[in-house]
Amino acid sequence: GEGPLTRGRGMVEAGLAGLVKRGKLDEAKAAEISGRIRWSADVADLAGAGLVIEAIVEDAAIKGELFTKLEAVLPADAAIATNTSSLSVTALAARLAHPERFLGMHFFNPAPVMKLVEVVRGAATDPALATAVVDLAAAWGKVAVPVRDVPGFIVNRVARPFYAEGWRALDEGAADAATIDHALRACAGFRMGPLELGDLIGHDINFAVARSVYDAYFGRTRFAPQLGQGAMVAAGHLGRKTGRGVYEYAEGAAKPEPHFLDSMLSVAPGAEGAATDGIVEIEGVLIGRSDGRMASTVAAALDKPVALHDWSRPDADTMVFALSSPQAASAAAAFARRGGKKAMVIADRPGMLVLRTLAQLANAAADALRDRVADAAGIDSAMINGANYPFGPLAWARDFGAAALVQVLTNIAEESGDDMYRPGEALRRMALEAGR
Repeated sequence: GEGPLTRGRGMVEAGLAGLVKRGKLDEAKAAEISGRIRWSADVADLAGAGLVIEAIVEDAAIKGELFTKLEAVLPADAAIATNTSSLSVTALAARLAHPERFLGMHFFNPAPVMKLVEVVRGAATDPALATAVVDLAAAWGKVAVPVRDVPGFIVNRVARPFYAEGWRALDEGAADAATIDHALRACAGFRMGPLELGDLIGHDINFAVARSVYDAYFGRTRFAPQLGQGAMVAAGHLGRKTGRGVYEYAEGAAKPEPHFLDSMLSVAPGAEGAATDGIVEIEGVLIGRSDGRMASTVAAALDKPVALHDWSRPDADTMVFALSSPQAASAAAAFARRGGKKAMVIADRPGMLVLRTLAQLANAAADALRDRVADAAGIDSAMINGANYPFGPLAWARDFGAAALVQVLTNIAEESGDDMYRPGEALRRMALEAGR
């Protein structure tokens, strides 16, 4: 119908006008681009096309009807691509008379801005076609990653723990939402924390993707959806679009601020302490980096109060701590201040917050590598260019040390009692190879 065409034309014009305003295009170039676009609601007008990309509603039956109409008008050597994010490319192709000409081209929103295209080969897709489409998308200036046809492809599969760990931390009372989101932004460099990002995407959409990936893998626990998010969807608090999600968006609503450890805590003068084996002692409190165990576990083993700090980038301005006892707080504050950083405290839990999230993302990425979803470079590139990650999960795992990461995940699985944190065999293999 004309309604969607008018809307589409309006969006394109607005996008071009924005590029002109920002000095990325001049008026003449914008007019030339606009002039190259033809608008039609008649499938017959596609008769001369070499590639048709379908981006209609996520309904296999409705898509199938369109593909039948397309095959009736397209030349035999034309390719048909689907922008599906959740349906099987192989299953969709089964509706076609020529499934070899069919593949997935999954763009990321907003498509003019986001670099990634997941190029998905179905079981029947001609390999030469998939290669040609990767080259074509690259010529458009996209980052095109070849992907095997599995549920969630790369990004929607590997990203699940980012949201799940944020929700899990919130539901377990590890910290308030603003503190959780700040920790992942400040320590790891994510543009948005998991809870605020869910508010932006819409929890109905985010939860539906989590459920569809979980169901498609027959309940593989690494993809388990989170009850807290399900409850929020049931309550109709879907995020920004409804004015309320994890945060309030009503006019005049106060923006919650993260909680920092009071910098006025008394610190004994010269409470520096000597560093030994990565562990520092301040005021009788041992301070060291989390290895996945709880601070209380480490304190019991060493028979001293302990403050563990979460993983963070060297240039981070914030340190996150878990304490074996409240009296360890002033030592943690002193340690952070010595490095010119602010301190936050979360509840004592296995793997803390940032480390647990990154470790489980690496675990999910390594699973995808084992399942031949894409190669390591492709998986990392997809997460950086399709989900705006500050680094690829597999590169992070190599930098962290695969053997150390296997130990961290083993400790989290042991102490949380949850098998979904057990390191997968691909991660174990990385550790073995790194040790050779």
